[in-house]
Amino acid sequence: MSTTTLAAHLSQPTIPPRLAELIGAVAKGCVEISAQVRRGAAGQIMGALGSENVQGEVQQKLDVLSNDILLALCAKAEGLSAMASEEMETIHPVRDVAPQGGYLLLFDPLDGSSNIAVNVSIGTIFSILPTPADSAGRAVAEADFLQPGRNQVAAGYVVYGPQTQMVLTLGDGVCAFTLDPDCDDWVLTNPAMTIPAETKEFAINTANARHWAAPVSRYVEECLAGVEGPRGKDFNMRWVASMVADVHRVMSRGGVFMYPWDKREPNRPGKLRLMYEANPMALLVEQAGGASFDGAGDTLDAPVTSLHQRASVMMGSKAEIARLRDYHAV
Repeated sequence: MSTTTLAAHLSQPTIPPRLAELIGAVAKGCVEISAQVRRGAAGQIMGALGSENVQGEVQQKLDVLSNDILLALCAKAEGLSAMASEEMETIHPVRDVAPQGGYLLLFDPLDGSSNIAVNVSIGTIFSILPTPADSAGRAVAEADFLQPGRNQVAAGYVVYGPQTQMVLTLGDGVCAFTLDPDCDDWVLTNPAMTIPAETKEFAINTANARHWAAPVSRYVEECLAGVEGPRGKDFNMRWVASMVADVHRVMSRGGVFMYPWDKREPNRPGKLRLMYEANPMALLVEQAGGASFDGAGDTLDAPVTSLHQRASVMMGSKAEIARLRDYHAV
């Protein structure tokens, strides 16, 4: 049986070669990260470093190692002008923007790293933006990254679980590739991922229920009421506390993922990062037939004001997001 690899998929004439090269570099970095994750405690790379990232979160050894791997390998891609990471305070310039333009790479090198010690699926999330039209011939500035999610030319994630899988969009649907550990090739295993419009599953941390806004509380309470409630059906709740793992389940079989605003920090829009988590995942979800919502509008239309901006996140099956929109409009 013939197989299609990621390299062959990216060689299509409709995909700009420099974009293909950059995605290939990200993929190569994720192969290396996957190997490090598999080594785990045997590789003496487990545990915290004792330092904090720009988010104020305790950094794990694998967080920093994964960040360094992506910085080193992706810098070799000729079309890449600069990078930004959840683990770094500001941008990492690579080269001046070429006359034909270039690309900006943003990534969360190891999403869900608090789950490393308990051997639960974690992942890498990435987003690719074009350099602004007026940037040719100069170094990239931080302001060049502050583009709405609709500007993304590609986005994806890699989940390190029983299988290592990459889910990728270039704005024309969503493909999934599985890493063949015998040869480190990414093999196309789903050429058209789609999210069912209807679902009986949702993912949220109910430990925060007392802090939610009324529309979110209403939605979850109705799901929990089951077949006797207003929804007329039983729902299952799932929560891994790794966005990659939770969203991958939604991408694979439907559902809705929520990490909404809550009143513990009323002046902060949410906990997850817009540029490194919400926007790339929202593009993937929408390209798979789902929808996303930040409590005010489409996630991908949210104005971007800072590199580490936070966002309220609700995404998944289209009918469920439509219901959440209606509840927020009341």
